[in-house]
Amino acid sequence: MELTVATVGRAHGLRGEVGLDVRTDTPAERFAVGAVLRTRPASAGPLTVERTRDLSGRWYVSFAQVEDRSAAEALRGVELVVEVEESDEEDAWYPHELAGLRAERTDGTVVGEVVGLEHLPAQDALVVLETGGQRTLVPFVRAIVPVVDVPGGRVVLDPPQGLLAADGPAEEARPGTGPTDEG
Repeated sequence: MELTVATVGRAHGLRGEVGLDVRTDTPAERFAVGAVLRTRPASAGPLTVERTRDLSGRWYVSFAQVEDRSAAEALRGVELVVEVEESDEEDAWYPHELAGLRAERTDGTVVGEVVGLEHLPAQDALVVLETGGQRTLVPFVRAIVPVVDVPGGRVVLDPPQGLLAADGPAEEARPGTGPTDEG
């Protein structure tokens, strides 16, 4: 199975180095000098890592096939992929394992379908296509997604009021309407 380990970002400098949006827990291993990475689209690669460096948590790589800034800019948005075995880790899923799962509330009410996973700065988010057609980002944290049942074809959501489009907008507190306000 193919797994995306990074997406190529902006060119860095004039000699073909690029920044990476890393999607792996083992970047030093995946981007080791001499590593050959397939690409999506396939026409952009394969690419051989020539130099790599980690600068304050941001990974920069030079590929043997990329000689200048123009060639590096042409790679922007290209996904770097590797072949991997299925994960046997508990609480670890690949995006393709989550896509297509039924999204339901804790009471079993179907909310929609998981159509993807987005990697956001704070945490990952499930992309849920709700039954009404709305696309909703659901923070992929245990408090909101307590159950991921890939074999059962479902995820269970326990969202706060207003997170899902089906809930409507969250009500805002107005003075004089709360239980402790005196009229």
